[in-house]
Amino acid sequence: MSTVAQAKRGFSSREDERAASPDDLLFEPPLRIVEYPDPILRARNKRIETFDENLKKLVSEMFDVMYKTEGIGLSAPQVGMNVRLMVFNPAGERGEGEEIVLINPSVYKYSKKMILFDEGCLSFPGIYADVERPDSVQIEAQDIMGANFKFDLSGLPARIFQHEFDHLQGTLFFDRMTEEVVNSIRTELKALEKKYEDRTGLRSPEKIDMRRRMRAVAGFGKS
Repeated sequence: MSTVAQAKRGFSSREDERAASPDDLLFEPPLRIVEYPDPILRARNKRIETFDENLKKLVSEMFDVMYKTEGIGLSAPQVGMNVRLMVFNPAGERGEGEEIVLINPSVYKYSKKMILFDEGCLSFPGIYADVERPDSVQIEAQDIMGANFKFDLSGLPARIFQHEFDHLQGTLFFDRMTEEVVNSIRTELKALEKKYEDRTGLRSPEKIDMRRRMRAVAGFGKS
């Protein structure tokens, strides 16, 4: 893994996080992908403090959804669960690569080296565009049993983590795009907004045409 730059403060303030109750982790399978602009994607995600069989079932279900939708990473809010949990597998195939489960993750270092990469997102089906992110990160998290550990990530795993970590912060990938890049996908984003309005009968909770670039989103690198 690549060398990580000098420490910068982490991006998960436990003092600001509410704890999830056991009821917050209850779900009815099958879970489905939440698409932009559903407000669930912008909601605050609670810290997990209950490590039980239901959490294991949620993790298993999230992997099922991820593989079925041909994803390589998935955060809990993307399936309607506003808790601090993500799963990913850079190989994107069950039985291949390494399945990674991160609960209550935080970042304590990231590299100065920034990489531009064509990203997609399961909550934005069919939309791909360039996002710049640090090449490597050092993180802290808990595993499925609640044990704390530290982890170094670089390359594609680091990018997947940062994308999913953004979801846990209520940040979406277009928040990190330049205005020029956003303009290249504006029509597709507006189509998702209309799809939401047609499906729910409600006004879209956000409009890309009213967008103002978020400042210092999640604290990584340049915004």
